[in-house]
Amino acid sequence: MSGLIVHEWLERHGGAESVVEQFSELYPDAPIFCLWDDYPQRFAGREVKQSWLGSTPLRHSKPAALPFMVPTWRRIPQTDVDWILCSSHLFAHHARLLKHDPGVNKFVYAHTPARYIWNPELDTRGKSIAVQAAARVLRTIDKKRAAEATSIAANSRFVRNRIQETWDMPASVIYPPVDVAYFSVEDGVSKDLTDSELRILENLPDHFLLGASRFVPYKGMNVVIDAGVAADVPVVLAGDGPELDSLRHQANSVRIPVQILQSPSRPLLRALYQRALVFVFPPIEDFGIMPVEAMAAGTPVIANRAGGAGESVVDGQSGILIENFNKTSLSESVSAATGLQPSAPRDRAQFFDKSIFRKQISEWMKS
Repeated sequence: MSGLIVHEWLERHGGAESVVEQFSELYPDAPIFCLWDDYPQRFAGREVKQSWLGSTPLRHSKPAALPFMVPTWRRIPQTDVDWILCSSHLFAHHARLLKHDPGVNKFVYAHTPARYIWNPELDTRGKSIAVQAAARVLRTIDKKRAAEATSIAANSRFVRNRIQETWDMPASVIYPPVDVAYFSVEDGVSKDLTDSELRILENLPDHFLLGASRFVPYKGMNVVIDAGVAADVPVVLAGDGPELDSLRHQANSVRIPVQILQSPSRPLLRALYQRALVFVFPPIEDFGIMPVEAMAAGTPVIANRAGGAGESVVDGQSGILIENFNKTSLSESVSAATGLQPSAPRDRAQFFDKSIFRKQISEWMKS
């Protein structure tokens, strides 16, 4: 049986792109269709097709492209497939072939229903006047097209509940894939690092709290600095984004050392996970792959009890879950996390390995 893999758009980094990678390994003969491909090297050697949006300036502005996405997903120029496997966090689950065949099964792996359409309080993009004006119509269309799915899988129980509330559809839960083996390896890690990266590691404190993500407000990297202040432990932040200057200003105003590493390579991030005393993850995420990567590296995690991280981190075993990120709770959580059994984070991470993901996806599509 032949199939088609679809995804919103392809970027260099991202958990959703990791899902598509696993889809492509599981179904190597299935072409990939996306609105545009911003990192062709990621699927070099694979058949990747872009929509007409990929050849226009609209690919550089998601808000401007938004009105064109919905009709574009209904006209995929692909024929002779038996199934469509969608990786969707916006409108990819609307996918339909130009020559529509109602006999084509559509499997939807939902990272989330579009947050800035359904839950604008979770995504600042949903606060724009244009999106708010379109949201009512888009919700109606989105719910109707979600009902076309043969089956839906959510990336967490947290998202499954959101699917029930927004689309009024049932969904199974299949957690996203994590390259556990890569982050678990201990021997030979330094050989993948450049000389400059080795110097960075040499200059880090012996003990530090780690925060890593895009530097955007809802990720809460400022809270990681607060945790360091509360526990009197140095902090390392890894990432980049529009909050960089704000985080630098905060770092310069506190009494503890704070080091910010912009856009670390994957090998350096692995080394940071392994060196960190605790990984601090404040946001409410749909799932949150980075806490699992940290656990795979053997590092306990402090995470938000709400959201997907509350499902991956076992409170009191592989990390500490908290609801209020105030000075007292942060200080107590750091102390509790450092006293956990060292093997527990690694053991927990095994449940989210990419091999388990592929097996569950295969079984889901056959059911």
